[in-house]
Amino acid sequence: MTEPSSRVSREAELRANALRAANGRRFGQRRHTLGWLWDWAKVFPAAVILFFVMRTFLVEAYKIPSASMDRTLLVGDFLLVNKLLYGAQVPFTNRRLPAIRAPRHGDVLVFVFPPDPSKNFVKRIIGLPGDTILMENGVVQRNGATVAEPYVVHTEPGYDPMNAAFRWQRGHLVKTAVAAATPSDSTQLAPQVTDPSLTYRPSRNNWGPLVVPSRHYFVLGDNRDNSLDSRYWGFVSDTLVRGTPIFVYYSFRPDSTATMPWFTQIRWGRLGTVVR
Repeated sequence: MTEPSSRVSREAELRANALRAANGRRFGQRRHTLGWLWDWAKVFPAAVILFFVMRTFLVEAYKIPSASMDRTLLVGDFLLVNKLLYGAQVPFTNRRLPAIRAPRHGDVLVFVFPPDPSKNFVKRIIGLPGDTILMENGVVQRNGATVAEPYVVHTEPGYDPMNAAFRWQRGHLVKTAVAAATPSDSTQLAPQVTDPSLTYRPSRNNWGPLVVPSRHYFVLGDNRDNSLDSRYWGFVSDTLVRGTPIFVYYSFRPDSTATMPWFTQIRWGRLGTVVR
């Protein structure tokens, strides 16, 4: 009776050990899974905070929606914008971080569209505060000198429409001083200031001269004949500046009829293109 009884006890002990081992593995796996989830949960808030800090103060993604900057930037380009260069704005305040440098002539600027703050625009800086700028037959002059613009594209040469939106320019025209003399007397009279706004008839390719106000910029699109820019709606306040593009990180042809153009119509040659 002793041997069968001991054999039964050993079998029972083996089954118990096997059951404990199986339960231990399941518990260990569960503990490992919960541990991974807990580690992930601890890291996630920090990652979210880091993302928003980088997006607010360092870089932000931006998509080109129109052809106003062709050839420099194409519809379907996705950019990384440097927000630190000009001093990023602190959220919910009117304060900005210290700028690395001020905007310069020729910088490509991303800014809040003055007539509609829900939109961001991208154009090129032509005039800085205090500059006197004008355009004659599509050629920009700044402070008396012609501006070299190798990046400019003209898609409608010879066409120069007028637009009622240009009327805002009258308040920023340069007033000229002229000396007058009577026909019978050569004595010079005191210079008189004339108001050119009385006869001012601006068009798309002929306007100015305008003086850029303090803390504002005058911007134009590189696709000069197809750009809604400062000619139409005015200057850009420095409070609306968001940054300058760094490079194109992704690009595709959105006007393609191909299936999934964002995947099949990638412009591989534009990936990594530095914006100048």
